[in-house]
Amino acid sequence: MEKRKDGQLIAIAALAIAIVFMSVGFAVFAQNLNINGTATVEKAVWDIHFNESSFATSTNSVAVTPTFDSTSTALSWTATLKKPGDFAEFTVDVKNFGTFDANLKSITLSGLTDTQKKYLKYLVSYDGGTYDNNVSGLSKPLAADASKTVKVKLEYFQPTDSADLPSTDVNVSLSAVLGYEQA
Repeated sequence: MEKRKDGQLIAIAALAIAIVFMSVGFAVFAQNLNINGTATVEKAVWDIHFNESSFATSTNSVAVTPTFDSTSTALSWTATLKKPGDFAEFTVDVKNFGTFDANLKSITLSGLTDTQKKYLKYLVSYDGGTYDNNVSGLSKPLAADASKTVKVKLEYFQPTDSADLPSTDVNVSLSAVLGYEQA
């Protein structure tokens, strides 16, 4: 019985030694591979404004004098229409200087009364469309670093009834708001 016990002890010791050698052997053949890196994520920029250098008065238009605000996000203009047939028309580019795409969603026009609409027509053209009224639900993309041309026209026309023409000078304050959102 003692021989059997000694045999078991020898077997247990041999198994323990084998496990130690297998562990050491496995460690010799194990290796870790590491991947390290760095990345810089630049800031997102929302920057859509008028390109002042692109402003141009159309052929046969009366003189149009533009004024841009300090950020070029607002354009004011003046012109004098003296008689039916005169019109003030200009183009200016809207540029997306930002880092992600934008989408023109709305154009809001205001300034003409119903009486003035009898002899004045106010139009804004953008990307193949011409608008004389408020419009929403547009989907006119403007990619990052791309430009689109806006054309603005105020036309003084001869109404059907000459009595609808103004009898005194009329100052008209017009507004066009181009509503952009992130695409």
